[in-house]
Amino acid sequence: MKSLQKLTVKKLKIDCWKLFSRYIRLRDCLATTGTLTDGKCFTCGREYPFRQLQAGHFVAGRHNGNLFSERGCHAQCALCNIYNHGNTLEYRRQVIRKYGIGADEELEKEAAVIRKFTVEELLALKESLQLRIKKLEVL
Repeated sequence: MKSLQKLTVKKLKIDCWKLFSRYIRLRDCLATTGTLTDGKCFTCGREYPFRQLQAGHFVAGRHNGNLFSERGCHAQCALCNIYNHGNTLEYRRQVIRKYGIGADEELEKEAAVIRKFTVEELLALKESLQLRIKKLEVL
């Protein structure tokens, strides 16, 4: 294992994002189709193969406090996430439907916080995500 000195926050954030994205897509595939191979887009509802889904945020921004927010990130198709810039109006509707009135505003407040992660926090997050992914993959 690499020494802590060689691990950087930037590298660990990238590693954690890859795991987090996988976790979100697996979670949502299981929730929407009951499989790990296909899932429905949170905003348009169309079904796609796992590999075509992306982890799309309700509030965009890689430096915000919502980067690893499970309530603020869901499986989306490329059309909604990239080409329709998150399909934000429908995303808001779905957040309210799923989490209740006011959840959208809570996520916006969360996203306004600039979050600086430590190496230790990211190592713990990475380990947690790896375990959670393993648990989903054996279902």
